[in-house]
Amino acid sequence: MMKLISPSLLSADFGNLQRDIEMLNKSDCDWLHVDVMDGVFVPNISFGQPVVKHIKKHAQKPLDVHLMIVDPGRYVNDFKEAGADILTVHYEACTHLDRTLHAIKDSGMRCGVVLNPATAVALLEDSIQLCDVVLLMSVNPGFGGQKFIENTYNKVRQLRDLCNRKNPNCLIEVDGGVNTDNAPKLFAAGADVLVAGSSVFKSTNPIETIKELKK
Repeated sequence: MMKLISPSLLSADFGNLQRDIEMLNKSDCDWLHVDVMDGVFVPNISFGQPVVKHIKKHAQKPLDVHLMIVDPGRYVNDFKEAGADILTVHYEACTHLDRTLHAIKDSGMRCGVVLNPATAVALLEDSIQLCDVVLLMSVNPGFGGQKFIENTYNKVRQLRDLCNRKNPNCLIEVDGGVNTDNAPKLFAAGADVLVAGSSVFKSTNPIETIKELKK
C-alpha cells in the first residue's frame, strides 16, 4: 500500500505562494493538492486556471487538481492546459460522470471522483473501473481548517473493498482535517493518499510535519 502526502495549497500563504511551493519541492510530499472552488458548488471561491498555470511553473511534483465546481466537464481541457496531472471531479456535480471521466483520461491526465461526506461509496459500483483515484471528503467541502468526520474510516474500508473487487490499482485519497493523529489510522484503514492543509502550513516546521504524516 502506498503512503502519499498531497499538501493543500489552499492553506498556503497566497502572498508567498512561490516560496511555499519551493518549500514543498524540497519536502517528502508526493503531490501538490490544488482546490478549485467556484462559489456555487461550494460557498467559497479560490483560484482558477491562471493561478494553476503559475503554480505549475514552480512545482516539481504532480498537480493534484480538485474541482469543486458545477459542470466540471466543461473545463477538462482548460485544466489540462493549465498543467493539472491528476483531475478529480465531484460525483454530486457530474450529470454525465462516465463521459467526464473518459474526457479526463483521453486528455492524458489521471482521473478521479470525489465523494462528499454524505455520499455513499456504493454509488461508485459502476464507475470505479474508470478511476485512477477516488477522493473521500472527510469534511464538508468549501473551507479549510474544519474538524475531521469520524465516519471517514468506515468509508475508507468500504472503498478499499470495492477497489479490491473491481479496480485494485485505484488510489484512495482523503481530504479534510487530516493531521498526524489520524493519518496512521487512515493509512491502516486502506487510504493511499492524504491531503493535509492546515496541519502542514500552520505547523512550525512543515517539512518535518510532512515526514511525520508519511510515517
